[in-house]
Amino acid sequence: MSKTIDVYWSFRSPYSRLATPDLLQLRDDYDVDVQLRVVLPLAVRNPQALFDPSNRKPPRYIAMDSMRRGEMLGRPVVLPTDPDPIVQDFRTMAVSPDQPYIYRLSKLGVEANRRGRGVELADRVAALIFGGTRRWDQGDLLKDAVADAGLDLAELDAAIAEGDHLEEIERNQAALDAAGHWGVPTMVFRGEPFFGQDRIDTLRWRLGRAGLTRRTP
Repeated sequence: MSKTIDVYWSFRSPYSRLATPDLLQLRDDYDVDVQLRVVLPLAVRNPQALFDPSNRKPPRYIAMDSMRRGEMLGRPVVLPTDPDPIVQDFRTMAVSPDQPYIYRLSKLGVEANRRGRGVELADRVAALIFGGTRRWDQGDLLKDAVADAGLDLAELDAAIAEGDHLEEIERNQAALDAAGHWGVPTMVFRGEPFFGQDRIDTLRWRLGRAGLTRRTP
């Protein structure tokens, strides 16, 4: 039986940022293979689902709740604005056709997962982006975060320059839809989706019900 957990994850989602330490711990606690399945944010995939200028309640709630959740967990969330991974005008909710950050970040996540360090890179880079660091894209900040994940940014950038990473992202998005969800983070184990950073404990329960035992410390 499969011991793989597919994690559908976005570089703009504060809840995805909050999930990564728990996913690393989950992998340490159980004999499971945690695969990072990067998807583009809803702002690119389906902006109307969240960014309706006539109803600003959903994004306001997500901002408030993710910061509250981060405070509770001891993982402070500062919503990035300098720069935001998505170029978007919050006065009109319009998403720019020019997106210099999110495609690169997403492809880096795909390449990192191909090298067996997907969740590690997601954890370090998301902590940088949502950690209140201004100009996280400048200087050596991103390079150092990637190095903390055990990878080399220059090597990753070279790999994604002419690669098929966008096609894999599109397949991930189709797989998330096929699993019965649309949001991130969504963990899928044996075809069953678990949506939200606060559902990892439920996933742990399911692993136990499936006969997987925790490793002995």
